[in-house]
Amino acid sequence: MAWQVAEGRDMPLRIDVITLFPEAFRGVLESSILGRALREGRVEVVLANLRDFALDARGTVDDKPFGGGPGMVLMCEPAFRAVEHVQGLDPRRALVVLLTPQGERLTQARVRDLAGRQRLMLVCGHYEGFDERIRTLADLELSIGDYVLTGGEPAAMAVIDAVVRLLPGVLGAEDAASEESFNLAGLLEYPQYTRPREFRGMAVPEVLLSGNHAQIARWRAEQALERTRRRRADLAGEAPDEK
Repeated sequence: MAWQVAEGRDMPLRIDVITLFPEAFRGVLESSILGRALREGRVEVVLANLRDFALDARGTVDDKPFGGGPGMVLMCEPAFRAVEHVQGLDPRRALVVLLTPQGERLTQARVRDLAGRQRLMLVCGHYEGFDERIRTLADLELSIGDYVLTGGEPAAMAVIDAVVRLLPGVLGAEDAASEESFNLAGLLEYPQYTRPREFRGMAVPEVLLSGNHAQIARWRAEQALERTRRRRADLAGEAPDEK
């Protein structure tokens, strides 16, 4: 099966990941839709171990923070060496993305932007954070939410999954991604049903059984707006409903 190229792209998207724990990605990269996309050559994911760029034989990449304080901080020298080395592995310049809770919150609009790039480099933080000078390497800092993780690996996996599923041919159906939450004019997705038609007193709405595609489309649009108003009023541009 030929790889379907995106407009302006003659090679699969390459995603480089700099991490202290490359083994953590194995299951994610081998499973489900993402695994199939990799096997079919629609995307390339290359893992680099940050410890390989340490300055000593022990693979030291962190140290105590100047000024005191708890925990350890990722050192700038291994990070610079890693990013510069990985950048040179492909002629396409990678957009360097730092995964950090201080970054821009990841949105579907940003995911679409990343999916249109030629190459990405995701840098996973760990311990108490980055030496501040590492931030000068980044083109973009991203956060997947207002909470703190043990490391940037889960965030990198989320970014990879969200981006890859938007690549041409990955989901199969041409409009599969366009009717999901955050792609429907920024709204949450409408309710979905499948067999059986009735289960424990809960029935499928009659409109979905009508065969009238115009009515179904109208119902779905109304439901998407109503669900967004109730669950994510911030997306609908309204104040939350009072409970």
